[in-house]
Amino acid sequence: MKLVSWFKPFEKIPRKHSALISAVWVVLVLTLWFVGTSGATKLFPPPSLAWEGFVDLFNEGLVRHVASSLWLCFQATVISIILSLLFAYLLPIPAFTPLVNMLSRLRYLPLTGITFYLAMVVNDARNMQVLVLVVFMSLYFITSLLSVIRNIPQEELDHARSLECSRWEVLWEVVIKGRLDYVIEVLRQNLAITWMMLVTVESILVAAGGLGVLIKNSDKFMNHGRIVALQIVILLVGLGIDLFLNFLRRLLFRYSKI
Repeated sequence: MKLVSWFKPFEKIPRKHSALISAVWVVLVLTLWFVGTSGATKLFPPPSLAWEGFVDLFNEGLVRHVASSLWLCFQATVISIILSLLFAYLLPIPAFTPLVNMLSRLRYLPLTGITFYLAMVVNDARNMQVLVLVVFMSLYFITSLLSVIRNIPQEELDHARSLECSRWEVLWEVVIKGRLDYVIEVLRQNLAITWMMLVTVESILVAAGGLGVLIKNSDKFMNHGRIVALQIVILLVGLGIDLFLNFLRRLLFRYSKI
């Protein structure tokens, strides 16, 4: 296959070529990193400084902080996905449709104004972290789930009715059971936004630790090596979560079309 095929839209290339293209991009990024750390003006901390920062972080309990962030993210994710599913599945019911649409539009509200009212509901800082993440995540989960439900082909609904299913059975079979694989995909896509929010949310309770606390402290003391090391750790953990959810979706729903 010629090299020019790499630059043709919708061109299907062998898997080994895809791996080669990915390797080329990795080399280009690493080259940019090395070039950016040379000369009088250094755009990035050198790899050696980032490695030193990683070693220091590991000695200071990096694994414990990663576990704390993952546990916080897990708690908030479980609660928010349950709440989001309950609200999203109310969309076909006319009495609740305006409420569900309103919740979806609340995603434009900034968290800065909401946290004041959330603090009046809970006093414990750890619960405050979970609650902020739940509110933030749920609004985006609901929006994505509503899109999934609205995009269900009318033919599927008509097919269920032709099988003499009641309206509640159509809701269960087509909307709920028939779109469970989409729920995992929605979770996988929106969890990346939540993972980025940890830096802000974990600053509410510094004593609990977490990757957000580490990166905030490193930024306060202008320790750029530690900042780059933490950014790499956060990225790798996030990619690991993404790969796991994608694997889980393919394992549970082998005939998924997404």
